Amino acid sequence: MIQGAVALAALLLMGGLAATYQADAIPVTLIVDGEARSVRTHQQTVGALLMDAGLNLRPEDVVEPAPETALQPGMAVTVSRARPVTIQADGRTWTVWTHATRADQILAENHISLQPADRVTVTSCESVTMPACTGDRLVRVTRAVPVTLHEDGRTVPFVTAAPTVGQALEELGLALYRADRVRPGLGQPVSAGMHIYLERSRPVTVLVDGKTVRTRTHRSRVGEVLADLGIVLVGQDYTDPPPEAPLGEETVVQVVRVAEAFLVQQEPIPYSVRWQADPELEIDHRQLIQEGAAGILQRRWRVRYENGAEVARALEDEYVAVPPTEKVIGYGTKIVVRQLETPEGTIEYWRVIRMLATSYSASTAGVPKTNPYYGRTRLGLPMQRGIVAVDPRVIPLRSRVYVPGYGIGLAADTGGAIKGRRIDLGYNDDDLVLWYRWVDVYILTPVPPPDQILYILD
Repeated sequence: MIQGAVALAALLLMGGLAATYQADAIPVTLIVDGEARSVRTHQQTVGALLMDAGLNLRPEDVVEPAPETALQPGMAVTVSRARPVTIQADGRTWTVWTHATRADQILAENHISLQPADRVTVTSCESVTMPACTGDRLVRVTRAVPVTLHEDGRTVPFVTAAPTVGQALEELGLALYRADRVRPGLGQPVSAGMHIYLERSRPVTVLVDGKTVRTRTHRSRVGEVLADLGIVLVGQDYTDPPPEAPLGEETVVQVVRVAEAFLVQQEPIPYSVRWQADPELEIDHRQLIQEGAAGILQRRWRVRYENGAEVARALEDEYVAVPPTEKVIGYGTKIVVRQLETPEGTIEYWRVIRMLATSYSASTAGVPKTNPYYGRTRLGLPMQRGIVAVDPRVIPLRSRVYVPGYGIGLAADTGGAIKGRRIDLGYNDDDLVLWYRWVDVYILTPVPPPDQILYILD
């Protein structure tokens, strides 16, 4: 019992002492890299507080207030620790501790000056495989170097910090085409004093087979470009300009596809008509002896097409594929003398022709009275009833004819309008009867000689 009471008294004494010790601690707010926490301490200075908190500080770290400052109840102690940054510049790599956040501030702190064309890149050390990169970030300075560009006969010196030839040309604003030639290659690293040679390709447009092909080339002639494009000229194909022509700055090449074909045309050949005398057939009668048929004239043309359009054709040959068949018509030459009863009595005739009959007299014949031939016929006879005007090829002059309703007349006159199947019936001026009708005209005997007979009448 006595031992238990002693132990309890000891514990109470120790608790009281601890409570008294804790009540004597100074309350302070500790802010480390922006993160605040409340602490109580029996330390007397800021530096002792930080050591007590286990903070290992670097010379670059910033402490406010200063470490030697005496602590006061409710004081705020701020610690801004510097961060490690790795710098790679001018051939060496090192790590610094800094409060700067921008690359230019970090470089300025380390007395690294920049030229306008120098390049500064900032990356995370975690993203690079570099053992010397021990900071949070890597600030890399790439110094611009002098480079000379040779392009199509001109020389352009410039400075660049681009890592490769391709990026250096891109920074110059040069548009490159796939066919352009660049030496060294676009992926080659840039070095001081480097000479870059750029050979520009030429634009060429090729119109072929209904398509437009645009390309660029270093070739010097049209034919070489076509070969590169796999365009083959076959047969009589040609180009404009021709394959041997040199290329200009922006050449347009027209490929003309040439094809030839033979075209066969057929044209009818009219058949001829041959009249054949038939002594067994009566005059003014006809008989078809042979039917006519048209022939065929065949022509073969060589036709030239350029890009599908006809541009020329030439006659290769022509020949009669099917000859025409002559039409043969028999006409009668047999003369049959017949008789006809008329009001004037019985007449004897050898031919009847259907004719258009008109009439005239001396005063209506169109010859002025002052003319010596006024009132006279072609045969010199006085104009009167019984005289008829005819076409001498149809009715020979001096023939006698009979016209129903008129009577017998003598073919003794002609007229400018009296052609073929026309007959003009003569009258005296005081008994003129006007005619205009078709009638049968009977040609009376005697029969004229065969050479005076027109056997075929139109």
